[in-house]
Amino acid sequence: MHTDTPAHALGPRALTEAEVRVLGCLLEKRRTTPDAYPLSLNALRLACNQSTNRDPVVDYDESTVREAAQRLQRRGMARLASAAGSRAAKFRHLLDDALGLGVGEEALMCVLMLRGVQTPGELKLRAERMHAFADLSTVHQTLAQLATRGLVQSLPRRPGQKEERYAQLLAGQPSDDAAPGGLAAAPAPGVGGDELTQRVTRLEREVAELRAHAGM
Repeated sequence: MHTDTPAHALGPRALTEAEVRVLGCLLEKRRTTPDAYPLSLNALRLACNQSTNRDPVVDYDESTVREAAQRLQRRGMARLASAAGSRAAKFRHLLDDALGLGVGEEALMCVLMLRGVQTPGELKLRAERMHAFADLSTVHQTLAQLATRGLVQSLPRRPGQKEERYAQLLAGQPSDDAAPGGLAAAPAPGVGGDELTQRVTRLEREVAELRAHAGM
């Protein structure tokens, strides 16, 4: 199903960081682990907090995840969907119903929600688990469709980058200094130790991801 429902149809309030993470995880797990979907609250918490394919890495407690899921329910973007014979509450997303996203659009939105600002090349690589784009031009076309509907926005290239970057807009307008979701940029003079450690950790994750993709 595909409709032209704009982002503002979901309401004037932008999603919180926790809501974006919960919704992104539901999108991802529906495509990558369909046998385990819908997700229990504990499975959803683990998905939110996993250290791979996430930027930033978070450590949400059960209450944070539950409250975010409940707010998404009230906005018509998620619902409870317990399996027959199961006593545990399970959650599924309704973003395809709310926005009528195509499979490619859904995959790009998911990766942007889970990994932050990224280039089209990064998006193509990271979305492959959910949807294999034929080529980079198809990614650009899909991003243009999402931008027309007010769901994503292109950002200026950073120095030394050949590609523009894209951000999802369900969480509102990205900050001017939105960091790219790819390899960490060189730290500015005087950067704090904690921030430098985070950048190195992110770089290590990216290298591991690229090696795994290349079969190394």
